[in-house]
Amino acid sequence: MLRLQRIGRRNEPHYKIVVIEKTKGPKSQKYIDIVGSYNPKMGVVTVDEAKVKTHLSNGVQPSDTVFNMLIEKGLVEGRKKNVLPKKFPVIDEEKIAREKEEAEAKAAKEAEEKAAAEAESTEETSEEAVEESSEEPTAEVEEASEETKEEKTEE
Repeated sequence: MLRLQRIGRRNEPHYKIVVIEKTKGPKSQKYIDIVGSYNPKMGVVTVDEAKVKTHLSNGVQPSDTVFNMLIEKGLVEGRKKNVLPKKFPVIDEEKIAREKEEAEAKAAKEAEEKAAAEAESTEETSEEAVEESSEEPTAEVEEASEETKEEKTEE
């Protein structure tokens, strides 16, 4: 397994990138090979690319942090792994932007469908209104004729 082994004093961390069996502890000094180093304060990662490639071809699995370092160096292809705890996941801004665009597109589509439905319903109501308006004068005429009939009968 490729992993980091801490060296250095308190408040001055330095790490060796070592090949070690998974069952051995990181501080056991029973590593198989040293393939690089990492200085987190300076942000410097030095790696012997030939050694890393040979160990990876032999089936050595890197830890998540070392895997991310190898991706940055271009020795391994793929996506970085989330090494943060589950409480603090990596925020994928591209994914959030895509989901927001999809939600906006869905809302716009629903609004168009709703507008189309309202347009159809207004057409139906306008047709009904035209029908009612054509019926209303006949009703008024009937009422007027009844009134005139009543007036004639009274006379």
